[in-house]
Amino acid sequence: MKAVLLAAGLGTRLQPITHTIPKCLVPIRGKPLLDYWLAMLVNLDDIEHIYINLHYYHEQVEAHLSKNWPNHKITTWYEEELMGTAGTLRENAKTLANSDLLVIHADNLSFFDMEHFLSAHHHRPRDTEMTMMLFHTDTPHLCGIVELDDQRRVVHMHEKVECPPGNLANGAVYIMAPGVIEYIVAEGMSDLSTQLIPKMLGRILGWLNDDYHRDIGNPESYRLAQADVEARK
Repeated sequence: MKAVLLAAGLGTRLQPITHTIPKCLVPIRGKPLLDYWLAMLVNLDDIEHIYINLHYYHEQVEAHLSKNWPNHKITTWYEEELMGTAGTLRENAKTLANSDLLVIHADNLSFFDMEHFLSAHHHRPRDTEMTMMLFHTDTPHLCGIVELDDQRRVVHMHEKVECPPGNLANGAVYIMAPGVIEYIVAEGMSDLSTQLIPKMLGRILGWLNDDYHRDIGNPESYRLAQADVEARK
């Protein structure tokens, strides 16, 4: 399995913090956000290589990786213009072909059992092609809220609506079978949330992260993440 960390975003909602640093490097109790994800991935036998897409302040990220993660199975992709979450996968489809793919929005802070998540995908129902990490949110109107059937397939998605039917949210961490990348290419997709997921309803297994997940989307959520990590010590 290969992994892609989506880390190219501008982090506009997190300004002014991101005026001088890319969002993926903002420190959480002294540790860059990106490093929390890399620590989960680099020693997993299932992950043969990690790809990270970059754009905003890409030089800072490249320097950080060179200094702190040398000799690891990491390759960066610089995007001169942002291609979108699905566009990155589409443009690098040849590299990603022929194996399952773990895709992570690296602007979130998350703690969970990655091996359990991978195992859930390996043992998913035969009629599903993706596994989506889910979490319970206290701000459902700001998230993509899902509804599941009795086999835990994602059958409805409510993307940032005012009164969603619940608080079970898309955590923006996915595992995709090879055919999903082929579908993204065939349809010329550029966005996972608005283009891919609506077409995949009924073919996505939902897996609950009942440990911790937070979108580091604005200064207040960033402050809460700092407090949460401190409390976990």
